[in-house]
Amino acid sequence: MFPHGPMSAAGTNMAAFRLTLWKVTAACSGQLLGGGGPLCTAQSAARSLPVRTLAAVRAVKKDKKGGVEEVKKEKRPIQDKDRHKPFGKTAWVPVDDVFILKYYPRTVYGAAEAIQMLKRFQVLDFTPHNQPVYIDLKLDMKLEKKKKIDPFVSTVHLPHPFKTAINRVLVFTEDPNQAREAQENGAAAAGGAELIQQVLEDEISADFYLAVPEILPKLLPLKNKLRKKFPKSKRGTVSTNIPKTLELFKTGHEYLVESDCYIRTQIATLNMTTEQISGNLQTVLMDVCSHRPPSAGPFIERAIMASHTSEAVWFHHEDVLPHLGQEGGK
Repeated sequence: MFPHGPMSAAGTNMAAFRLTLWKVTAACSGQLLGGGGPLCTAQSAARSLPVRTLAAVRAVKKDKKGGVEEVKKEKRPIQDKDRHKPFGKTAWVPVDDVFILKYYPRTVYGAAEAIQMLKRFQVLDFTPHNQPVYIDLKLDMKLEKKKKIDPFVSTVHLPHPFKTAINRVLVFTEDPNQAREAQENGAAAAGGAELIQQVLEDEISADFYLAVPEILPKLLPLKNKLRKKFPKSKRGTVSTNIPKTLELFKTGHEYLVESDCYIRTQIATLNMTTEQISGNLQTVLMDVCSHRPPSAGPFIERAIMASHTSEAVWFHHEDVLPHLGQEGGK
């Protein structure tokens, strides 16, 4: 006879194993027959996917102080010279007279040809023959080491003035001899601190306000009133040579840089001759280029000419400037 202890334990283990196997088989059968999803859950599937734990590192460089700054990739200019057509355009030149402008490169004319075109536009459109002629310049104000040229205001004496009226000029000086000299040379008014209250109360007004250096501290109450017209050395409105300065500002033409890099100013009227308009254009362009250092390179990026009623005409400003004039510097 066999002992009952060991046989009872083995039988119990076998029964437990059979019961567990039956439960697993029943569960799997239920999943398959019932149309259930996969045995693995979404959470377990997500864990099995590869996960990127490192991000791409941007290119950086260290400055002299040890700080870190990002390196920005510079856009390379597209070179169209050796291509059979300009980049993004249909062709270099349209084949007929009717075409869509945006599909072809813009035509840039010579300065004299641009003036002749404006005159032809006036005849065809039956517009006034004495309408103003304007130029629109875009300047490269950048210098080395992230520096820029400050927007400036300048007054130039045109060889062929287009204004019939003389500018009103007021001179601030406390020297009686200088005041008398200013009035003899055509100043609208001349005097010292007694004129300040009259200017504040709009009893006296002028197109330009000149001053000698000694009286500048007393003119500070007029700074908010005159704003850009306040006498400054950079604008040439502070000087001891009263006759010469008066001669410039009585008949001078003022222009300024707007929106950081644009100059929009009148240079002539359309009834003037082509030579007169060209002379005024050359004078203004040379004065503009004189505000850029000689070593900084070309100053004018693009130039446009238009009359009061005509379309804009792009022109080559290099044709008007002397060879060294575009280099900048006086």
